[in-house]
Amino acid sequence: MLEAQGIRKTYGGVVALAGVDFAVRPGTVQALVGENGAGKSTLVKVLVGAVTPDAGALRLDGAELRLTNTLGAIGKGIAVVSQELSLFPDLDVLSNMFPMREPRRGPWVLRRAMAERARPVLDELGLDVALDEPVEGLSLEQRQLLEIGRALVADPRVLILDEPTSALHASETERLHGVLRTLRQRDVAVVYVSHHLEDVLALCDEVTVMRDGRVVVPATAAGSLSVDRVVHHMLGEKAAAMVEEGAHSGAPVTRGSGPSLRLENVTVHGELDDVTLEVPAGVIVGVAGVAGSGYRTLLAAAAGATRLDAGRIVLPDGAELTGGQRGAITQGVALVSGDRRRFGVMLDKAVWENVGQVRSVALRRDGALVRAGRLRSRAEEHVGRLGIRTPSVDQEVGMLSGGNQQKVVFAKWLEAEPTVLLLDDPTRGIDIGAKAEIYTLLRALSEQGTVQVVASPDARELAAICDEVVVFYGGRICAQLRGEQLDAHTILEVMNTGVVPGGAAPPPRPVHGGAVRTHEPPGGAQ
Repeated sequence: MLEAQGIRKTYGGVVALAGVDFAVRPGTVQALVGENGAGKSTLVKVLVGAVTPDAGALRLDGAELRLTNTLGAIGKGIAVVSQELSLFPDLDVLSNMFPMREPRRGPWVLRRAMAERARPVLDELGLDVALDEPVEGLSLEQRQLLEIGRALVADPRVLILDEPTSALHASETERLHGVLRTLRQRDVAVVYVSHHLEDVLALCDEVTVMRDGRVVVPATAAGSLSVDRVVHHMLGEKAAAMVEEGAHSGAPVTRGSGPSLRLENVTVHGELDDVTLEVPAGVIVGVAGVAGSGYRTLLAAAAGATRLDAGRIVLPDGAELTGGQRGAITQGVALVSGDRRRFGVMLDKAVWENVGQVRSVALRRDGALVRAGRLRSRAEEHVGRLGIRTPSVDQEVGMLSGGNQQKVVFAKWLEAEPTVLLLDDPTRGIDIGAKAEIYTLLRALSEQGTVQVVASPDARELAAICDEVVVFYGGRICAQLRGEQLDAHTILEVMNTGVVPGGAAPPPRPVHGGAVRTHEPPGGAQ
């Protein structure tokens, strides 16, 4: 039904798609898998008209398909659930179900007709909310289900889902899978993008694997694959280390008795279950897991961005973490987000204004009167230290490349001189050269005694830069990988199965007892 042939796309010399062929047939669920940066999301954007390819063609039912936007795709029966939620928080649930396509009679919006179409879809997904409730009041998993419902209410012929279960619990995920099986029976063509490889193999008919902007395994029967084989195809034959600089040496790590960040019996209902973890100064500890496993909740808890239901967090100076996220910042905790456009930088402000945002503005360490000259001078020091490529510190951050924007985020937090550095996907969306420079920076900070916790969906990155990786499964720690076990293949396998190869059965999945909280950092000093 929907075919892509020879699709190419480059961004500033970086090849995102290198001649990709892809197709999905009616009545099938086609998985599209690959590591972060493999090209999956770019291909999805091409399929729905959000991105125009540099070369190649799309065909629908054999006829050439030209798309200029996602509305055009919807008009052709192609709907998408994006990885980044695109709801309107100030509108209610029903209005979000029909964005820019409300049924009308003259100037009047037919809300009763909208409700008659929307309610059965939401019921099928198990989303029990009032249609007139503002979206800003919904939890993250409710918003995720609403995004899916918005796509389903259009009765698509082709449904593309990009990480649709990233905020869902197991029961909600299984309900969604049931809906997809029903759509299969209705001859809908489904493209399913997910990092949950066990779910992929259980749900999908065929699997396509991408790596480095290319299809390395074209549509293959899911029944002929295993998690281990899919992982192998995703990584290829190259070594786990992504870059030479900044990667750990592989030598055994000595865990001394110096200052540590300690999480003691931490519980967040529905997400973390009695987690105890110690992160010593000078050791880069990675945390990993599939979406919903708890590894990102741990980062949010350590940053004061989510309330604990039990347990406590003790900082390297022996003080207990208090006062929420602002209190954590005051106590020397920095949370570096990879989502720099939402939580990292002010795109319309100069480099120097961004660098001084935490220390001088939020923490007021330079007094009530902030002197621009002093901020510019210190920003210039960070520009030199981090190799930020900018004409001057007066340049708007939005005019810099992604890698340099991310370095500005690091500069902002390093200016505050944190003792604990929490990194949430810190190299998201940047090129390998900028990654190498950031890895080198992290290693230097480690040698200076900074406590560091790195969360990343990229197993190869974790293997490259971390001294050990703590893997979460069902809200609990299921493995702490060091030494010879610290490779991308093992990390991915443990993430998806909950056990180290040759180990015991995994802990229960999922954690029960509460609803998912939203851990997005507040605007504030973040």
